[in-house]
Amino acid sequence: MLYSKIEGEGKPFLIIHGFLGMSDNWKTLGQQFAGEGFQVHMLDMRNHGRSFQSSAFSYELMVQDVFDYCQAHALQSINILGHSMGGKIAMLFATRYPEMVEKLIVADIGPKYYAPHHQTILAGLNAVDFSVKPSRSDVEATLGQYITDFGTRQFLLKNLYWQEPGQLAFRFNLAVLTKEVGEIGVPLPSELVFEKPTLFIRGGSSNYILDSDVEDIAIHFPLMKLETIPNAGHWLHAENPALFYQMVISFLK
Repeated sequence: MLYSKIEGEGKPFLIIHGFLGMSDNWKTLGQQFAGEGFQVHMLDMRNHGRSFQSSAFSYELMVQDVFDYCQAHALQSINILGHSMGGKIAMLFATRYPEMVEKLIVADIGPKYYAPHHQTILAGLNAVDFSVKPSRSDVEATLGQYITDFGTRQFLLKNLYWQEPGQLAFRFNLAVLTKEVGEIGVPLPSELVFEKPTLFIRGGSSNYILDSDVEDIAIHFPLMKLETIPNAGHWLHAENPALFYQMVISFLK
């Protein structure tokens, strides 16, 4: 069963993190949503965070994981939000199980195919040699040789934990995620449609959802609405959490 952090009481609201992320990334926003009368379930997907690790990795499997989670927690009519990879999972879940989803929110990803583009990040992560028992600052220095963006490095470093005294490790299953990275860009199957309210939020400085993508998005999600957070990149919910929160809450209410 997927690991989750649950906050609040009320209407079930599932939040799904992006590639190499985890539920912790959504802790502050999750608590805010809980304050609005939602029971917020922040999930760790397979091979991420504290959830189980598996050599099998695909969107269909992750959607099944979310379905199994909902069944185990008796969640029937839910709202669901996903960022990046999590947005693809949320889109596929909503189109596969439309009777279970009331409203869908997708953060900075579309249903289209995305070419692999995480190679530099994965190279940096794979360059870390945990056998020499590096310190946190040693790990950051290694990542810094590959990843110039400070925010991205900090996001990745959240995955460090003490496996045992003196021994750091990453929480995600780096070997499988490196091998299966092509799965992240897989498009939503062309025939799938979700005919309920859907909010797409993109970063104004991000190139994940282009104006030219809107027509294709509307084929899958005819009741879609698109909002843009100015001057925000792909991590729009971390770069401007206040505006992101406002957009989500006004859509849900």
